[in-house]
Amino acid sequence: MRNLFLPLLAILFFACTKESFTNDSSAFLRTSVDTLHFDTVFTSTGSTTQFIKIINENNKGIHISSVKLAGGASSPFKINVDGIVGPNVNNTDVLANDSVYVYVTVGINPTATNLPFIVRDSIEIDYNGNKKLVQLDAYGRNAHFFRNKKITTSAVWNNDLPYVILGRLTVDTNATLTVSKGCRIYCHADAPFIVNGTLAVNGEKYDSTRVVFSGDRLDDPYKDFPASYPGIIFTDVSKNNILNYAVIKNAYQGIVVTNPSTGTKLTLNETIIDNAYDAGLLGINTTINARNLLVSNCGKNIFLVEGGSYNFTHCTAATFSSSYIQHKEPILVVTNYLNNTTNNLNAVFRNCIFWGDANGIVNDEVVAGKQGNSAFNVTFDQVLWRVQTTPANCIINGAINNQNPLFDTINSVQRIYGFRLRDNSPAIDKGVNAGVTVDLDGQPRPVGTKPDLGAYEKQ
Repeated sequence: MRNLFLPLLAILFFACTKESFTNDSSAFLRTSVDTLHFDTVFTSTGSTTQFIKIINENNKGIHISSVKLAGGASSPFKINVDGIVGPNVNNTDVLANDSVYVYVTVGINPTATNLPFIVRDSIEIDYNGNKKLVQLDAYGRNAHFFRNKKITTSAVWNNDLPYVILGRLTVDTNATLTVSKGCRIYCHADAPFIVNGTLAVNGEKYDSTRVVFSGDRLDDPYKDFPASYPGIIFTDVSKNNILNYAVIKNAYQGIVVTNPSTGTKLTLNETIIDNAYDAGLLGINTTINARNLLVSNCGKNIFLVEGGSYNFTHCTAATFSSSYIQHKEPILVVTNYLNNTTNNLNAVFRNCIFWGDANGIVNDEVVAGKQGNSAFNVTFDQVLWRVQTTPANCIINGAINNQNPLFDTINSVQRIYGFRLRDNSPAIDKGVNAGVTVDLDGQPRPVGTKPDLGAYEKQ
């Protein structure tokens, strides 16, 4: 009897022993993931479920004060913590060297037009004075979604659905990506559009048929923020790129082009670059041809450095300070050097307008810089600009100095900008025949008579 009593006593002792818990803030919990992605593209109303684990690797238990959705009851996400339904689950215990499961469900109606492309929320875990966040994201509207996508063979994008870029998109060295008219491409804040191969954009003149690159936040006020995504980057090995009727807006740097290639590395026809936080168009020792290009309201509109070969015809570059971007840099900077490196520079700017608001910060909207013995051939042929000092070492064939071009509508408070010309603009009929038969709107330019300066022809 005594031999039986002792084992029973031991069992009873251990069964009655309480779990030891700690409230030490240095005792951390970890989660199985920091971000939970729901990569299902919904084509009809539905839901999908995933889970995370809250893991306690300490030798004592931890009381979790709360596990809650930051978005509360209005969140499209739902949580269930060890069988208890959220959005706020209080007083959950995680035993020593154990874990609890948090099941996360998202329900999406892809036909809801007020949904963003990416629906986001977060789970907040509070314990021992600590706070742990797990980010949640799900596809909110029907689109083509690419997360860290590399295009390795030539591909064509059609305009059946928008394209949403997450992480980054890379066009490989031997691939050509052709983008059809009407495509809309939305890049997340951390998603550069990198071209190692070739990009061919085939937009057309109507608003509905232009190809638009922008950030993926379409809700107010984020839809108008500059630096919404990194921008389009044509790397050293990229070649033979052409953008027709493209719109690149709200990037950190609209377009970046580095180093030359065989032939023209980038051709921009009837293209708009707008509201870039840093440079609208940055070229470093490269080759760019631009026709009917508008670069507007950027931190640095056009920045061409370390030499290269450039031909800009009927272009308008202008910036007016707003609550987002203050006009502090020249509209155009063109140099044959960068830091201690110089290269040959050949550049022609014909029938162009370079203008910025007269805020007293920028005296010369066009700056040309020469260093060393590298070739420096820069020509301005019939331009309207705001300068106090004419650019040195340049050939100038006709310039209208410091006369307001009289753009159609400039309202920085309401962020309304129309860069077409008014009836009495000094830029009307001041160009030379450059063989350009249409303007940025796709409207005709005169044949045999003088065209207007800038990207738009007064109709």
